Amino acid sequence: MAQNAVFLDRDGTINEDPGYLGDPAKVKLFPNAGKALALLKNILHFKLIVISNQSGIARGLISEKDVEEVNARINELLKPDNVLIDAFYYCPYHPDFNSKEETECRKPSPALIYKASGDLNIELNGSYFVGDGPDDILCGKNAGLKTVLVKTGYGVESFSILQKQNIFPSFVAENIYDASKFIYEDFTGEIIDK
Repeated sequence: MAQNAVFLDRDGTINEDPGYLGDPAKVKLFPNAGKALALLKNILHFKLIVISNQSGIARGLISEKDVEEVNARINELLKPDNVLIDAFYYCPYHPDFNSKEETECRKPSPALIYKASGDLNIELNGSYFVGDGPDDILCGKNAGLKTVLVKTGYGVESFSILQKQNIFPSFVAENIYDASKFIYEDFTGEIIDK
């Protein structure tokens, strides 16, 4: 049976973004990130899927192994909240270093959302995208999802960039926990009081 999902950007949304994060020891989750994801997965039964651009690989700054170790570390840090990300998808390419075909997986293209949805039997209608960048919001919109812009990471600058382009997310949240509450209320029609 198809399931809804919350697609998430990684750096700046779930964890702090020091730039080209390649060292698992430097992974720092935002406060209540685990609580937020547990609400989405354990209460609402959404699949949790990370979609990220990792151009640091194309730039030679980090390796695919680094990205995978960081992803594994994020799941390790989420364990105390009894939640794990179901899948991580990332685009390692960048237009300055790779062909047009290769870079088709980069957000704002919804290519990785469609790939994940095929791989994991996701029902896109009723799914969401949460991120801190204009590309996250556009990626979600391009796939027909409701979108939530978080003000962590580059979120505040992103909001003014999107505004200038007359593009608006479904909701603007202070952080990932605030985003999870919005999704809960939007999806269930109930107000959450915690």
